[in-house]
Parts: sequence; structure tokens; C-alpha cells
Amino acid sequence: MRTLTSADLSLNTATVSKQWTLAECIDGCARHGIGGISPWRDKLQDCGVDRAAKLIRDAGLGVSGLCRGGWYTSEGALTQTVLDDNKRAVDEAAAIGAACLVMVVGGLPDGSRDIDGARAIVTDGLSATLDYARTVGVKIAIEPLHPMYAADRACVNTTGQALDICDRLGNGIGVALDVYHVWWDPDLAAQIARAGKDRLLAFHVCDWLNPTRDLLTDRGMMGEGVIDIPAIRSVVEAQGFDGLVEVEIFSAEDWWTRPADEVLAAMTGALPSI
Repeated sequence: MRTLTSADLSLNTATVSKQWTLAECIDGCARHGIGGISPWRDKLQDCGVDRAAKLIRDAGLGVSGLCRGGWYTSEGALTQTVLDDNKRAVDEAAAIGAACLVMVVGGLPDGSRDIDGARAIVTDGLSATLDYARTVGVKIAIEPLHPMYAADRACVNTTGQALDICDRLGNGIGVALDVYHVWWDPDLAAQIARAGKDRLLAFHVCDWLNPTRDLLTDRGMMGEGVIDIPAIRSVVEAQGFDGLVEVEIFSAEDWWTRPADEVLAAMTGALPSI
């Protein structure tokens, strides 16, 4: 397993979403020696896609991903509005040179109890987006979310389910593994091996606090919680993954309340726990 430095980290802008604009995130990464960035689309659009692309290039940062596309079930069925927004997301990812477009695929349509039907909508949506993404050289990364989000955010909840979709859709699609969502899965190591290097498109880290005060917005800095992050990273890197390690922390009562420079210093200080 490689020895990480700050240059191997990427800042997901959600980690300091309450403190900084995208331009400030880019400048902060450069000052702290962090090698990459992964913008959320709201921050990217606020900055302006072309301006953001130039700022990222000028700072010498890699782009580990763009968050996020997906939400295929948000209008109850696969609509042209949803497909058009995902096409825009692909174009944005291409413009900033993102390694992948991360997909939070969507949960159950309002009033539905049909999770298999929701997964069918998601698969059809991903297929349509992938057809376009291939034409512009953007890779699509399904992010399986913890089962607690199956109803409202993502009906794809395990790495195995995500890879089943990848198997059906072919080249250009893989997975974004966030330890917060997958650490509990007893089949995780086998599914990482199944993915292989070509389909391991992104690796996100934070920690699971015990107790957790809020299941969405109370993630911990690496080393603060119960996830054995180095063990998971070792399995991912055994398959050949050598990309940026992306730090994505939602923390309403802690890290979002601190000065952003303090948060980035804590990120680099947490390297031994990754």
C-alpha cells in the first residue's frame, strides 16, 4: 500500500461547503499542498464552469470527480428534464477534466414501494447518460449509498448492485466507493476485486462516528470513528487504484462550523488514519 502525502488527497467541496466558494477551495488546496479537488455542481455553477476550469488548471490541481449527477427517479419516472440535466453534468465534468461524474442515482419515486422498479428506472437513465458520456470521454461512477438512503437518495446500496448495473451497461462506467456508505458490507472485499482497476473510479473517505447524531450530516474526520479506512484502501489499491483519495465530510455541528483552513489542516493531519 502506498504512503500517502497531502498531494494524494482531493478536497470534495462539500467538506467546506458552508465556509468557502469554489475559488476559495481551489486556493486553499494550493496553500495546503492538497493535490486535487472535486467540486459539487452548485459551487461549480456559482463560479462559472469556464472560470473554474481555468482556476483549477492554473493551480495545478487534479479533479477526482464532479458531484453529482443522477436523481433519475426524482420526477417519478425517467423524464427528459432529468436526462437533460445529466447531459449538462457530463459536459461540466468534461470541461473541468474530472476523472468521473459521480452518480447519486435517486431513491423511490414519491408514493412508490417498488424498489425494483426504481432500480429499473435508474438503469435506463444511466444507460442514456452513458451513451452520451462516451462521446465526450467522461466516465460515469455509480456511488452506492448506505441502505438507510434507499428510499430517498439512492436505491443502489451495495457495491455488488452497482457492479451488476455496470455489467449490463458495458465500458465507461464503474463505481465511486465512499467508505461511509460501504464499510459495513461483508461482501465488500470480494466486490472490490470484482470491480478491478478499470471500474474503481473514485475512492472517498471520512469516518462513521459512534454515536452518530445525524445520519446525513454528522460524519467524522478520518480517525475519529469506527471505520478501518486503511484496510479498505489496501483492498482498493491491491486492484491497482492509484488515484486521488477524496475527502468528503458532511458535518453540520463540527467541521462546517470551523474555519476552513483548520479543516484542511486536519485533513492533512489525518493522513496516518487513511
